[in-house]
Amino acid sequence: MRRRTTEVEDLLRLHAPQVLGALVRRYGHFGAAEDAVQEALLAAARQWPDEGLPENPRGWLIKVASRRLMDQLRADEARRRREEDAARLAPRDAFTAPPPGESRAPADDDTLTLLFLCCRPELTAAAQVALTLRAVGGLTTAEIARAHLVPEATMAQRISRAKAKIKGAPFRQPGPGDRDARLAVVLQVLYLIFNEGYTATSGAALHRADLAREAIRLTRSVRRLLPREGPVTGLLALMLLTEARSAARTGPHGELIPLDEQDRARWDRQAIDEGTALVEEALSQGPPGAYQLQAAIAALHDEADEPDSTDWPQILALYDVLVRHTPEPMAELGRAVAYAMVHGPRAGLRELAALEDGLKGHYRLEAVRAHLLERAGDTGLARAAYQLAAQGTLSGPEAHYLRTRAARLAP
Repeated sequence: MRRRTTEVEDLLRLHAPQVLGALVRRYGHFGAAEDAVQEALLAAARQWPDEGLPENPRGWLIKVASRRLMDQLRADEARRRREEDAARLAPRDAFTAPPPGESRAPADDDTLTLLFLCCRPELTAAAQVALTLRAVGGLTTAEIARAHLVPEATMAQRISRAKAKIKGAPFRQPGPGDRDARLAVVLQVLYLIFNEGYTATSGAALHRADLAREAIRLTRSVRRLLPREGPVTGLLALMLLTEARSAARTGPHGELIPLDEQDRARWDRQAIDEGTALVEEALSQGPPGAYQLQAAIAALHDEADEPDSTDWPQILALYDVLVRHTPEPMAELGRAVAYAMVHGPRAGLRELAALEDGLKGHYRLEAVRAHLLERAGDTGLARAAYQLAAQGTLSGPEAHYLRTRAARLAP
């Protein structure tokens, strides 16, 4: 029964953006259409595991969602004129089930159009993530709220405000003039979702597998539509190569296990093989950008059978290119670690000192400093840095790991 439920959930998430796209194209009213699709998804989640899948799942969802949408429009007196316009424009057979194997959904996949709509620049990053997970990912408001550790009412307000801001926005992909910039925002949102899933910024769990898997699924959808875009291919490769280590990142009690202490036999070799092949493909799709370079670095880590066989000089060379391309503080912090692995901990500490302004007060800076001080033999300073880092993180597993490292260095 659980397996059937999981299959239904996967099917619903696959069809969610296509059903929403069909309704928005036909009737407009993004906010009302999205609510109607959510109701149809919930109805399917309740019925299908017990009653079995309909012959045409997507057609079933479109039919149910269309009825719910029209019910909503009829209930709103102020929208009566729009309802009448939508009814006149609707196909004569709009509310009858299509024949088996057929669908009235448009031939084009609306996933990318919906992503562009959910990631419009007037929305905050938090709103973009929430709206993407709901409208494109098919998650309920309660699921998104749990993933972000906020009350459901708070998340509902966030999503409602986001829908209000994009009300009236045209349902179409951006023109050539701003397409690349908008695609960059879409990829950034997907990367934010993945990062929050892979290493939760707060709470008792280090890893939120549902968010990480959803980010990978959505990125696969984007790549299916844009197979020759290097950044898209690179981002998918980066996610797969990073997520491949997830099973070995925590111990039996949820404690964090650092990369150099992980049991590499537990890494997902199938994901690593796919990710490595995608890296090679991404690097052939034009000049390498940030995602392609980060994926190449992740591939070098994953290809090492043991920590001592890691190709740190090549990783450092890639970081040198990355920080020139994207001078972002976390990339520079990663380069400082690679520099230390090649030239020694003292040299790494000198590189770290140059990052004080951009990362001052960030717990990751102190955690790296502690690690390098420990390797250099300065146990007292290392212990203090570990303790400072532990105070700065909201993640329970990370804080426990840092305090444990500090305790090991006690005199």
